[in-house]
Amino acid sequence: MFTLAHLSDPHLSPMPRPRLRELMGKRAVGYFNWRTNRGAHHSVDSLSALVANMKSRGFDHLAVTGDLVNLGLPDEYGLAHRFLESLGPGDRVSMVPGNHDAYVRGTALLHIDMWKDYIAADEPSEKSGIAGTAFPYLRRRGDLAIIGLSTAIPTAPFLATGKLGKAQLLEFERLLKIAKDEHRFRVVLIHHPPVGRHSPHEVLTDAKAFCAAVAREGAELVLHGHKHKALLHKIIGPDGSVNVVGVPSASNPGSHPERGGAYNVYRIGGRTGAWSCEMESYGFAPDGGGIRKIRNVKLI
Repeated sequence: MFTLAHLSDPHLSPMPRPRLRELMGKRAVGYFNWRTNRGAHHSVDSLSALVANMKSRGFDHLAVTGDLVNLGLPDEYGLAHRFLESLGPGDRVSMVPGNHDAYVRGTALLHIDMWKDYIAADEPSEKSGIAGTAFPYLRRRGDLAIIGLSTAIPTAPFLATGKLGKAQLLEFERLLKIAKDEHRFRVVLIHHPPVGRHSPHEVLTDAKAFCAAVAREGAELVLHGHKHKALLHKIIGPDGSVNVVGVPSASNPGSHPERGGAYNVYRIGGRTGAWSCEMESYGFAPDGGGIRKIRNVKLI
């Protein structure tokens, strides 16, 4: 039995104080939003409590699906690196970036170098380096094949869309096939949800192409963030439905049952053609009763 934990969208705080010259364009809009609205939904104390609870349960590997930073300020990437180190070493933690991690063009690729231990493929030859990034990557852990994708692109103010691009999609499909031939349980990490109904300003623009790749080659589990709520959808694959699971923001202390800070644990066993996967969700109870198990779902 392999235990995979999953958290997302910590939006780390306190945010480093921006310099006046850094508050231009999209950052100015984002900073105003943080000070008047968004900042109230992310608590460093809640995040610390959730991470401590997750560590106390133990896991073999951890998936982090993006949005570690907020405005793409240079100092935020160092803060995020220290957060990743607090979660575990790079060989036990796999992450993919979110739209906030590529918030503006000037710092859009900082995460590639600063978080490199957490996005490194098993072998240099498997790191595609497409479009100046390290994605997609393939990591083998136990019977799992973890495939990490980047949907993180800088966008205009008021937009939070994501894009994979043709080159990354082509390599993604190749890695799915490699992992299938190795008889591994394929876990795909992506920030933007590839299915479901979403507002035009926050969608994955090439979601149909992603789903088409999965329909051709299959996968066992897709994990995402971005929506700050618990979600469960399915994609039709060649051998049946593929579960697509979203987790709330890990730093949200809210009382909403779908949006309060939470993490998931997946217990994966079996073999090709007879895999099993059970999901347990732990988070802040709506009644303020601390962190507890809030759902248990047999996915496969």
